[in-house]
Amino acid sequence: MVAVLSTALVGVAPGATAASSTAGRITRFSHTGATATIATSSGAAVRVEFVRADVFRIQIAPDGRFTDPAGADIALNTSFGTPAVRTADRGAYYEIATGSVTLRAAKKSLAFAAYRPDGTLLWRESSPTSWTGTQTTQHLARGATEQFYGTGLRLGPWALRDMTVPISVDNTWKRNTNASPAPFYMSSNGYGVLRNTWAPGSYAFTDPVATTEDENRFDAYYFVADSLKGVLGAYTDVTGKPFLAPMWGLELGNADCFNASNPAYNGDHTRARHQTTPDVVGYAQDARNADMPSGWILPNDGYGCGYTDLKQTVGDLQGLGFHTGLWTSTGLNDIATEVGVDGSRGVKTDVAWIGGGYKYAFDGVNQAVAGIEKNSDARRFVWTVDGWAGTQRNAVVWTGDTNGDWPTMDWTVPAVVGAGLSGLNYASGDVDGIFGGSPETYTRDLQWKAFTPAFMTMSGWGATNPQAGYQDKQPWRFSEPYLSANRKALQTKMRLMPYMYTMSQVASTTGVPSTRALVLEYPNDPVAQGNATSGEFMAGDSFLVAPMTSSGTTRDGIYLPAGTWTDYWTGKVYQGPTTLNGYAAPLDETPVFVRGGGIVPMWPQMNYTGEKPVSTLTYDLYPAGTSKFSLYEDDGVTRAYQRGASARQQVTVDAPNSGTGTVTVNVGASVGSYAGKPDSRGYELNVHLAGAPTTVALGSTSLARVSSKAAYDAAETGWYFDPADRGGVLWVKAGNRSGAFTVTLAGATLPTPATDAGGSPVLDKSTWKLISADSQETSAGNSAAANAIDGDIGTIWHTAWSSGTPDPLPHEIQIDLGARYAVDSFRYLPRQDGGVNGRIGRYEVYVSDSPASWGTPVATGTWADTASPKTASFPAVSGRYLRLRALSEAGDRGPWTSAAELGATGVPVP
Repeated sequence: MVAVLSTALVGVAPGATAASSTAGRITRFSHTGATATIATSSGAAVRVEFVRADVFRIQIAPDGRFTDPAGADIALNTSFGTPAVRTADRGAYYEIATGSVTLRAAKKSLAFAAYRPDGTLLWRESSPTSWTGTQTTQHLARGATEQFYGTGLRLGPWALRDMTVPISVDNTWKRNTNASPAPFYMSSNGYGVLRNTWAPGSYAFTDPVATTEDENRFDAYYFVADSLKGVLGAYTDVTGKPFLAPMWGLELGNADCFNASNPAYNGDHTRARHQTTPDVVGYAQDARNADMPSGWILPNDGYGCGYTDLKQTVGDLQGLGFHTGLWTSTGLNDIATEVGVDGSRGVKTDVAWIGGGYKYAFDGVNQAVAGIEKNSDARRFVWTVDGWAGTQRNAVVWTGDTNGDWPTMDWTVPAVVGAGLSGLNYASGDVDGIFGGSPETYTRDLQWKAFTPAFMTMSGWGATNPQAGYQDKQPWRFSEPYLSANRKALQTKMRLMPYMYTMSQVASTTGVPSTRALVLEYPNDPVAQGNATSGEFMAGDSFLVAPMTSSGTTRDGIYLPAGTWTDYWTGKVYQGPTTLNGYAAPLDETPVFVRGGGIVPMWPQMNYTGEKPVSTLTYDLYPAGTSKFSLYEDDGVTRAYQRGASARQQVTVDAPNSGTGTVTVNVGASVGSYAGKPDSRGYELNVHLAGAPTTVALGSTSLARVSSKAAYDAAETGWYFDPADRGGVLWVKAGNRSGAFTVTLAGATLPTPATDAGGSPVLDKSTWKLISADSQETSAGNSAAANAIDGDIGTIWHTAWSSGTPDPLPHEIQIDLGARYAVDSFRYLPRQDGGVNGRIGRYEVYVSDSPASWGTPVATGTWADTASPKTASFPAVSGRYLRLRALSEAGDRGPWTSAAELGATGVPVP
């Protein structure tokens, strides 16, 4: 390894000059306890400290004087005891090691490298850390397939290889900016890095990797684990675990100004039913009348809105099952009274107050937390923009002021999912944005966000007018079929509340988020490792959600990893790994699948937490082998859980992996106590099977089979099999129970995965290149042909039109796929920006091994004049090059062609 650690050319940080300096050679090395101290020929001082066997910190002071501007603000917990650290002189380098990691420091260059105890490389510096006086950069050699994740709530795809990510606040809230940056990232090699700083920066995950902070010091914590989940665990051990929100905080919230008569208000002073703060109670009643689940309201959202009669309003809202929070753009001068006297329980910060970001914003959030927790026994519930590393322990982060449109939704999905890869359990965006929107985008956005922990609507700013006289984005303002679809999404969230709450509790103890990129659950699956799956996510352990982010009722490119997956709505079972194309997603159903072995606790249907007693707890079961679930419960409101007031119930299911056999369900006693815990409750099992079992036993007693669902509903115990319910569901009532019990299903047949399901995966476009296009508009805006393959549905290719005489049809585009594939379909997504010009009507598709010889088309046809995704399927044809010819414009509006994105499916071939 001498060659690896020898002196190399000094890399230049992004934005830095060639005058970058490095530490030079090591002149002195000493070791005391868990700390190694290094002197260098340049006068720079270096300190390596192991705070735990798997966590170490490297500090470099170019002028020889260590500073620590962040103190304990970010790295909250560093006292884990003194680990056993050994050092050795290995000739070309010094070695600093624990039982978890070995760090090497090259003598000639002070280039570091980290290894696992077995010698596996974690990371190595391609050149020594460098500085310019205003910036400091670490340079790392990039592995051949190494992938990177993290950097906070980055507004775009979460797999970061080949990307440069801003670690800075700009409050523009556009694609590829960072709404809540975090100077933290993880590598698929099994390590993570936290730069312990308040300084802005930029991380280039190129080759070499160059991570830059705008300061003349280097201070980084490194975390080593066997998995990405383990890295997140170590990172949040140091920076703090995600907070556990009150249960009502997982319900839909709304923000609006209900004090429009205030002369200081910057908005419309004439808004009906918004004149004084108590008017909000009418809105809360609207929600209940519409049977629309929701749980909290910020009634003063708007510049200068203020509030009146807050205590009365809080009480009246509480009577309808709503909790109250307050928005602030000016600080928290009255929070002691607002919380301690009036009963407010949440805070939303505003960019007008904390928009400077970094430590200022971080401290503002801390003030909000303290204001809630010092004046009540309530839990912190704060929403903020401009978070940082450590914000996960204090607040929900959201994507800022965005638009309600398909392109925004398309990048919001991976942004929210990717935030979890920085330990942010609660990340969201306003449902259908704050501006614009439509009934369809509202419903589709609401559906997937209902499978995340926290979500809210922001009313009063949009122009949707879903109901005459209103500009708010309340889910009940829309007409059918959107009204019923919105209700279904919210009711599903409420039924799943015990599952979602348990997943958030898991996050609060492990650092593993509820909303998970597939790579967290399937780290060895190469498809799951990258952005091919950035448009889907795991909602906890069991659910895979593939949001609809374009108009229409079909979804392509749904990747299901290894194992069995049951369609949550239809019960159809798929065998992974597979890719679903042309999946039918009617307006009231976003694609959702349950992993084989899933155990999902459910409440009775209710509109808010506590509306009804949980007289019956249902476990929704998807048997496949052996699986388990640990249900977490507490009072859902106070901080008594921190003092041990909580309960656990262990559930295990033992089943065959396939075919017919015995399914045994063991439901343990609920162990522990908390205020309001019932002494007993009824239990019901919904077991997804292909047919009725031969017998069902509760303990040693056989349960009676009933002949109808109505008879089942009337019985105290018993079972009923409904073959028409989602592919086959066994309903079992175990009666009222206070302790553990076992249900045994003899002769139970598991569903057989569909044989007609699945297709070729959607091709990764990161290697695609534009060969040519006969026409493109680049004078009046950027509508270049390359936009059709850039992965951003917010950009378009449009043929030239501004010159006076548009180029005539037909038009064509030629693409190099970067490798040879057996291609079996071509995908066309029309523009999603609201425009219609250029939608392709008649078309031809070609696949070839040479762009000089296309042969005959592999597909021809006519696409409809809609914004929905279009597909041309055909028997697989091998080749490296694609050609699309647009023969007509679908609406005959002119000789134009346009596209948001082009794609294809297939498999690699030699």
